[in-house]
Amino acid sequence: MIKYHTTDNNIKIAEITDKNIRIATPDDALELFANLDEPSCNRIVVRESNLNNDFFDLKTKIAGEILQKFSNYKVKLAIIGDFTKYKSRSLQDFIRESNRGRTVFFADDLDSALSKLGKL
Repeated sequence: MIKYHTTDNNIKIAEITDKNIRIATPDDALELFANLDEPSCNRIVVRESNLNNDFFDLKTKIAGEILQKFSNYKVKLAIIGDFTKYKSRSLQDFIRESNRGRTVFFADDLDSALSKLGKL
């Protein structure tokens, strides 16, 4: 299921609420874009649980491949979760750098994710 939020400045943000939606490959990201009911929506919130565990192991390069699709299609992404449990220094650096950018960022909760996506 996809829930849509509209910010005060009329930006539409899709929130993936279906726990059965899994993004494990770049093609899964493309399928997600295709299933959005709002064609003008270019901001998406997913939960950590919607991503395959390999996403958080940077050695697999899955994160880079999936996030490249978001970048190529000019879709901004917020990922909600508790990322402190990941002890990989490279992953923590990746999260920190992503949060400085304008395409992908990691948030603790939905309100933070919606606020950030609404400002981009």
